[in-house]
Amino acid sequence: MTHHSRVPLVLVSGLAAGPNATLAELLRVAEPGTAVVHHDLREIRSGVVRRRLRLGDFDELTVLELAHGCVSCTLRQDLLPLLRRLARRPEVARIVVRLDEAMEPEPVSWAIRNVLVGAHPVADDVDLRAVLTVVDRASWLADVTGDDELADRNLQGSPEDERTVAQVALSQVEFADVLVLAGAAADAWSAAKASAVLDRVAPSVPRVELARTDGHGVLAAVPGDARRGEVTDMHGALLRGEPPVHVDCGIGLVTFTAQRPFHPARLHDALDVLLDGVVRTRGRAWVASRPDVAFWIESAGGGLGIGHAGPWLAAPDGPKWTDVSPERRTLASLRWHPVHGDRAQELVVVTDQTTPDEIDAALRGALLTEAELAAGPEAWAHYPDPFGDWHEEPCEDTEPDPARHSAANRKEER
Repeated sequence: MTHHSRVPLVLVSGLAAGPNATLAELLRVAEPGTAVVHHDLREIRSGVVRRRLRLGDFDELTVLELAHGCVSCTLRQDLLPLLRRLARRPEVARIVVRLDEAMEPEPVSWAIRNVLVGAHPVADDVDLRAVLTVVDRASWLADVTGDDELADRNLQGSPEDERTVAQVALSQVEFADVLVLAGAAADAWSAAKASAVLDRVAPSVPRVELARTDGHGVLAAVPGDARRGEVTDMHGALLRGEPPVHVDCGIGLVTFTAQRPFHPARLHDALDVLLDGVVRTRGRAWVASRPDVAFWIESAGGGLGIGHAGPWLAAPDGPKWTDVSPERRTLASLRWHPVHGDRAQELVVVTDQTTPDEIDAALRGALLTEAELAAGPEAWAHYPDPFGDWHEEPCEDTEPDPARHSAANRKEER
């Protein structure tokens, strides 16, 4: 139990270091007693992290040496204990964590709520009030539609980090409570197209202009129903808010659903359609050769991640209904099949140049035929399966979900 008031916490994320620092400074000067923490990970491949802490007139730069340089170790070994220490200092009224450009706010939020520091999580000491993501309009559209990996820009979160810039940029936006727009797009068409993408990946998230706001104004924009660090349920709804369904500036939205499994080899081949002319894919898949585990498919720009989202409710080792979220129970009830239970395909695709018909045709062609469906699970188990074994990262205790590490870090080379 908490025996003291929790200190408000704000996370600032984004790929643009300059605007991120500007926003953090606006928050710092808006309220006396605001501590601003920033971990610079540019030398993390050498096991070195530079931490800056500002509080009033105090400004300290600390060089940290980690045995295993990675985002997870930085969180576990330094950021989380530091948040607890700051929260218990009487002069600290608010904490702002300016995340390194390589950091996604969702795993940080998960760690705050779930990783134990001593006997309790840091959420006992801090109250996550807002996740703010800066969007640099000069570069964001190119970032989310490009093929660059973080390593190409010296933005890796660890020596083994294979994430794409698009994956990080989109996950930062999707998890935000407020989007803070900085800079200007190269032209009116680029501005309109970027806005169309934001309308579909973060439709309910308010947007404010960095140049026209202050620390009070940006926090006032946080809606009453904001997620405030609530981690995504991988078996929950794939769409938040009400994204437009019409095509705008070439950007469209496709929802693919089906209640029969994918053939593993044909699905593997069909995934090419998600890597060309597609901005974003997120969703669950039921693969015939692995009937008890839900695949998680996630693409961003030219990068694709395949992993698993844990067992289906209908699987022999599936979770109990009482152990899953109300949202998951509701969705499972709506699509429950008398034989297959909650197993189903559900993918949401934000398209750019690829047409919805191309997406639908490729994915529908990967489903089992009537004859294959009639052959049953014993036959399905013998299908060639090109997906291989799941890969696990060594620092898995700071992942947002026990099953999610595979989705973020296993890449299929296309």
